[in-house]
Amino acid sequence: MTQQGWQGGDWQEVTGNAVLLPANPRGIVHFLGGAFVAAAPQVTYKYLLESLARKRYAIIATPFINSGLDHAAIARSALHSFETTLDRLRVTGQLKKRYLPIYGVGHSLGCKIHLLIGSLFSIERSGNVFMAYNNYPARRSIPFVEQLSNLTELEFTPTPHQTHDLIDRHYCVRRNLLVKFKNDDIDQTLALRSILQKRFPSMVTLQTLDGTHTTPIAQDLNWQVGETFSPLDALGQWVKQNWYRDFHRLTQELTRWLDPTVAV
Repeated sequence: MTQQGWQGGDWQEVTGNAVLLPANPRGIVHFLGGAFVAAAPQVTYKYLLESLARKRYAIIATPFINSGLDHAAIARSALHSFETTLDRLRVTGQLKKRYLPIYGVGHSLGCKIHLLIGSLFSIERSGNVFMAYNNYPARRSIPFVEQLSNLTELEFTPTPHQTHDLIDRHYCVRRNLLVKFKNDDIDQTLALRSILQKRFPSMVTLQTLDGTHTTPIAQDLNWQVGETFSPLDALGQWVKQNWYRDFHRLTQELTRWLDPTVAV
């Protein structure tokens, strides 16, 4: 299977966000990536975001660097950044429709940030998508922190327990898609589903898909076969085909959930 490239306009930077605008968008995706790959989402999640743009979703991807422990502050900053960019796109006429449904889409830590946005602030969302959610404490999330005795008391704000309590009490986005990958040993999606189902029993969908924690991360697997087809070439082609298969299934499920009336 060959991954088709984006055939529309170019990525642009608008008030600090990476923006991709299809013609006549049917909705807006606010995207937040994982802890160590969120600084340039138009690069690290290129294929994922461009696949959504091909289905006529305007993409506003907010970059962030997880350099501190205050995830609530990251959530506040990400929401402000998104709203500033959205206002600019409307004022400049790049988004002509006054109302378009807005969907939050997050991967890994980006899921937690979207959950905090939906729990700490008054927002309107048509739904949220959470891929490979995890909410581990700092000692497991930050490399080498367990080896630094004077830093072992460091913890994220809010803590993992406080985060789940906030979601349980205040999370306001009713419609949610949770994506769990089969080969992901740091996933905590099932715990999140239990919390969300208590708030919105009939509005939470779980999809368990083939793949790993990094399946949503875009990589151009341009494996060039040598003059003679070697065992290494066979391995490279196998990896490429399996990644495309898992990635294609992911984009199918996202598109189907965002708008079940659109053919995938």
